[in-house]
Amino acid sequence: MLTKIFKFFLNAVPRPVLIKISYWVTPLVSFLFKGTTFKDPIDGKSFRKMLPYGYGAQRTNALSPSTLSLERHRLLWLYLKNETDFFTEQKKVLHIAPEQCFLKRFKEQPNLDYITADLYSPIADVKADICDLPFEENSFDVVFCNHVLEHIVDDVKAMSELYRVLKPGGLGVFQIPQDLSLDETYEDFSITSKEERKKHFGQYDHVRVYGKDYFNRLRNADFTVSEVDYSKTLSPELITKYCLVKGEILPVCTK
Repeated sequence: MLTKIFKFFLNAVPRPVLIKISYWVTPLVSFLFKGTTFKDPIDGKSFRKMLPYGYGAQRTNALSPSTLSLERHRLLWLYLKNETDFFTEQKKVLHIAPEQCFLKRFKEQPNLDYITADLYSPIADVKADICDLPFEENSFDVVFCNHVLEHIVDDVKAMSELYRVLKPGGLGVFQIPQDLSLDETYEDFSITSKEERKKHFGQYDHVRVYGKDYFNRLRNADFTVSEVDYSKTLSPELITKYCLVKGEILPVCTK
C-alpha cells in the first residue's frame, strides 16, 4: 500500500507542490519510522526502514524519512565530508535545483556563501535558466548540479554554463541517472509526450538516458573529470546501513 501511495504522488503531483507538502509530512513520517536498522548519515537519524521511491518500479529502502535524501545524496554527503574540505574551508557555492536534504544544512554552514538557483523550484534563491546563468565568469568555488541535465534538451550549452561560472581549480559535481550498460547516451527529441518519455527515458520529464559517454561529454565541455566509485571505499556493512547503491559513480569535475 505504501509503495502504491508514493508512486501515485510522484507521478500525479507536480514537483514544486511535492516539495511544499514534504515540509509538513516529514516530521510525522520520521517519527513513525524511527528504529535502528538503517541510518541517514546526513542528520545521523536511524530508522527501522527507509521509504520506497521511484516513478516506475520502486526501490525499497531508498528515501530517508527525515532528510528526504536518496541513495545518491547520502553517497555525495559522505564523499564531501570524508574526501574534501567542503565543510571546513571558505567556499562560494552555486547549487542548481537544490535538494531539500542539503539546503538547510548548507545554508547553516558558516564557511559557505551558498546560492541556489532554478527555473521552477520554490526553494531556490535565484530564478535562473541553466543554459543562461545570471552569474559572472569564474564566480564559484563549488557548483552542484545533480539530476538536472537529463531534463535539459541542450545539455551541451548547460555544461558550458556550468564550466563558465566555476572558478579555475573549482569543484563541480554533476550527478545524473546513468545506464552503464549503454556505451552511448540514448536521446530522441522527437519523443515529446509524457507517456513516451517515461517509456523510453524512465521518467516523464527526462529527455535522455546517459550512458558511459557521459563523462566524455563533460570533458568535451573542458572539465577534468574523475569517475569516482566512492562505494568501493566503504564496507559492505556501511553500504547496507546507509542504504547506498554499490557501484554508483560520482562525476567529480574540476576546471
